[in-house]
Amino acid sequence: MNDKVSLVSEEILSDNWYTLRKFTFDYQLSDGRWERQSREAYDRGNGATILLYNKEKQTVILTRQFRLPTYTNGNTTGMLIEACAGLLDKDNAEDCIKRETEEETGYKIKSVKKIFEAYMSPGSVTEILYFFVAEYSAEMKVGDGGGCETEQENIEVMEITFVQALEMINSGEIKDGKTIMLLQYAQIHNLV
Repeated sequence: MNDKVSLVSEEILSDNWYTLRKFTFDYQLSDGRWERQSREAYDRGNGATILLYNKEKQTVILTRQFRLPTYTNGNTTGMLIEACAGLLDKDNAEDCIKRETEEETGYKIKSVKKIFEAYMSPGSVTEILYFFVAEYSAEMKVGDGGGCETEQENIEVMEITFVQALEMINSGEIKDGKTIMLLQYAQIHNLV
């Protein structure tokens, strides 16, 4: 642990959908003085995301779904184009992303490659996201995808060309950070 941080108190502000906590702590400054600070942190668990790509067809699988937070912050339709993703739900990251891939996209993948992990919004959210890539083919399609009805998911599956996906970043059609990171990783590493 960091000896320049001393936790003073922790208070649960909300435990509705996920958990919002307020932390009060003392932080030692570079000049040796201690300063009391207070921050809120939203804990929704850790997650995983994946880019499915087909090298031969030069395509990727993405999803589109309604995201309320974007709707309340200027996204007029609330619809967001994203890479498949989900919360770990006490699984390890690899098992989680295989499950989520089948639920959301209808593709049953056996082999995934973990490429990195990242905190996506470290100023306010505790989540670490595990990033994966995997090749897909038509033979792996075992269902329609669309998500879990019990989780109130209504997900559209999109198979688009890799070039089109990159153009959608430039045009602003793709604004999801994890998706942009995965597409840029694929471009840098010549996956597609």
